[in-house]
Amino acid sequence: MAIIITDECINCGACEPECPNTAIYEGADDWRYNDGTSLKGSVVLPNGKQVDADEAQEPISDEIYYISPDKCTECVGFHDEPQCAAVCPVDCCVPDDDHVETEEVLLGKQKFMHPDG
Repeated sequence: MAIIITDECINCGACEPECPNTAIYEGADDWRYNDGTSLKGSVVLPNGKQVDADEAQEPISDEIYYISPDKCTECVGFHDEPQCAAVCPVDCCVPDDDHVETEEVLLGKQKFMHPDG
């Protein structure tokens, strides 16, 4: 399951540097699959979607920090708990019920984005 940032976010930015997948972006900022990952050029994601890892993607939120669900692994493969939730002062980093994934799937995403890590 990915993590989502709720609209209670106060835009403090504490979560962004904690994400090992660079899946967290400031509101209105474009994001890329290659940001903080080993992905380059045309790739097929573990979910079967084909993307250009270098191409800018539309922001998911224009107002608050947001998390790209395709890049979020809940820190599986890196930490024992999601680091964004651990540092959030207002507890607005919560499980995203629209993107439920098993620990096995999350670990597969992590290894896909960071094959050498």
